[in-house]
Amino acid sequence: MTFKGTPGFTHDQPDQIGILLTNLGTPDAPDSGAVRRYLAEFLADPRIVEMPRWLWRIILHGVILRIRPPRVAHAYASVWREDGAPLLAYTRKQARALQPVLETTFQQPLKVAIGMRYGNPSLADGLAELQAAGVRRILVLPLYPQYSATTTASTFDAIADELKTWRWLPELHMLTSYHDHPGYIGALADSIRQYQQEHGTPQKLLFSFHGLPKRYLLAGDPYFCQCHKTARLVAEQLGLPDDAWQVTFQSRFGREEWLQPYTDFTLKALPDEGIRHVQVISPGFSSDCLETLEEIDMQNREFFLEAGGERFAYIPALNDRPEHIRFLADLIGEHTGAWQSLPVANTATRRQLAKKEGAEE
Repeated sequence: MTFKGTPGFTHDQPDQIGILLTNLGTPDAPDSGAVRRYLAEFLADPRIVEMPRWLWRIILHGVILRIRPPRVAHAYASVWREDGAPLLAYTRKQARALQPVLETTFQQPLKVAIGMRYGNPSLADGLAELQAAGVRRILVLPLYPQYSATTTASTFDAIADELKTWRWLPELHMLTSYHDHPGYIGALADSIRQYQQEHGTPQKLLFSFHGLPKRYLLAGDPYFCQCHKTARLVAEQLGLPDDAWQVTFQSRFGREEWLQPYTDFTLKALPDEGIRHVQVISPGFSSDCLETLEEIDMQNREFFLEAGGERFAYIPALNDRPEHIRFLADLIGEHTGAWQSLPVANTATRRQLAKKEGAEE
């Protein structure tokens, strides 16, 4: 095996701290071909679907990738923006907003890059961008507030696979979750308060999280518990009575039982319980995406109104809100404190010493 070198390295290149923001990813375009490629990569991950590989390959390539791409492409087309898929667009905005905030905090060079677990830019692309910038210490921040093996662990798998090919490894720190961080809870609560000040208070606030097969919970995945803790802490900060909010789970796939209660079933049932005004927030998504903009704000809105509901509202994800960026900067600062205190190398001296020892650069 041939290991990758460090492109463009010179001995007078300043060492940098690198921040790799990661998220799930998106197709390159809202068409069947791009969606098929994206789903093939996504659904081939053994962290996503835990079943015998030979059987799953037959199902995936024989059924799913023949049927789902046109339907999923249509859904993506309904939320696609001039600057691309919402999730990727917002992740880029988050990185751009974080860079100057972090530069005012850190006392040494710093670089923020992004990488998607599936699709483009890939995690390998993000790592290569940091490597080319002279980064020697990398903080990986998966933008998944609640840990799951299907998201956070899968990200770490892919990063480890990429770093196996590097000759000179960076110092690495990986965050696993921030589901109960006071800054995150505060940013969520503030976004809800501000939304309700303008749009009113609902009879019921739903905290809708992405679902997982129930067997993943029974096997030890902490995601379900972390989702409930996030919602409880936000509700406590808002002073909500127990009957004014509820946790639900969306985006199930296949026939097996997933985490319950299901968001769509709940919204269809609420009007019969006298709940005609609901607001929904999805605190498991750091950026708005297909699952929030199309599934919640279109599909589930329709379910609720058709069942007799009168007022439905989706409260946007934190995206690049200033409070969210400030929280992420604080979180990064907390986990890189030791790095910030390290002395910055004198690169001119380092180059002179290297040349003295016979180095070309």
